[in-house]
Amino acid sequence: MKTLQKVQTIVRYQNHDKVFYGIVEDDEIIQLSSDFTEIVNNQLKYDNVRVKYSDVKILEPVTPSKIINFGWTYAGHAEETGGEANRNEPFLFLKPTSSLIPDQSEIILPSSELTNQVEMEGEVALVIGKRGKNIKEAEALDYVFGCTIFNDVTARDLTQTDPQFTRGKGFDTFGPLGPYIVTGIDPTNLRIVTTLNGQVVQDGNTNQMSFSIPFLISWISQVMTLEPGDVIATGSPSGSCPMKSGDTVVVEVEHIGKLCNHVK
Repeated sequence: MKTLQKVQTIVRYQNHDKVFYGIVEDDEIIQLSSDFTEIVNNQLKYDNVRVKYSDVKILEPVTPSKIINFGWTYAGHAEETGGEANRNEPFLFLKPTSSLIPDQSEIILPSSELTNQVEMEGEVALVIGKRGKNIKEAEALDYVFGCTIFNDVTARDLTQTDPQFTRGKGFDTFGPLGPYIVTGIDPTNLRIVTTLNGQVVQDGNTNQMSFSIPFLISWISQVMTLEPGDVIATGSPSGSCPMKSGDTVVVEVEHIGKLCNHVK
């Protein structure tokens, strides 16, 4: 099983039209010249530059080749959305990378001609650190570089009518991710709290999932090769509810932080 590495908070950001990775330390970022591949291999190159976190534009923490999503991994959420609780096999779907937006960016509601029921789903997301195929469950966490936060924004009326979830999950801005990656934490026991305009609507823990995270990693690696930077969204606890223009949704995960997005 995985021996957890040192806890670090890795952020990707734009400063003076250039994109960097950095290590968050209090209210500052220690700038790196390393790319993602070097960072996951612990080849950290320091620029001897520190910037204020509030002075730069925070980006999605990674640029994945694919966003892998597991649905109905929490029985309560499956039941509230008309899904199937306690399935024998995971329920799998993908989101396009064009859905991704960073912390503090706007979730843009599609036209009412397309959907009338857009909901949030706060989730823990895993960022893969090394290439893997047919991964053994006992070794699965060795392939996780770190954890971040995901909001699986969903047009619920479309997922309830379409035979596949692609349309209801795939609109632009329907994939808030971030604000950063935290390494060295155990993803199997993390509390997730989602608030809508300051009111708690979701409160769950990854230890309530019907499938274990190592099992999900192993299972999906038998279907598709996992590449460094790939994102695996592990599913949402119960409490998903509609959002409207002007709302603010915050997904908070213990030991990681808060992902905040405004709805337009």
